[in-house]
Amino acid sequence: VQLQASGGGSVQAGESLRLSCKASQRSINSFAAGWFRQAPGKEREFVAVVNYRGDTTEYADSVKGRFTISRDNTKNTFYLQMNDLKTEDTAVYYCATATRLMPDRASQYNAWGQGTQVTVSS
Repeated sequence: VQLQASGGGSVQAGESLRLSCKASQRSINSFAAGWFRQAPGKEREFVAVVNYRGDTTEYADSVKGRFTISRDNTKNTFYLQMNDLKTEDTAVYYCATATRLMPDRASQYNAWGQGTQVTVSS
């Protein structure tokens, strides 16, 4: 499967962005879908994951209540709605899919998108 992330950009603190991850070459309807991020000089960290049906989600504590992960299996696409963005959310955001149920470690994911930059300024 190939994943294409989009929707990043530069915003002010408190604003919102919506990231999309479009899958191609095969259906991801049976895969968990997740988002990770990596800030300069830091390791890639888990942000959110949604199960294959789209009815179960998990989030990193740092984004709970502000970010929402969702998916549209009819479009082979999943999303990350990011509200009330903070400067510490600045990072490259990566989408990924996994055959495991609800993984929160990067090593558990099989396919990765190329990343999209999110920059939040104060």
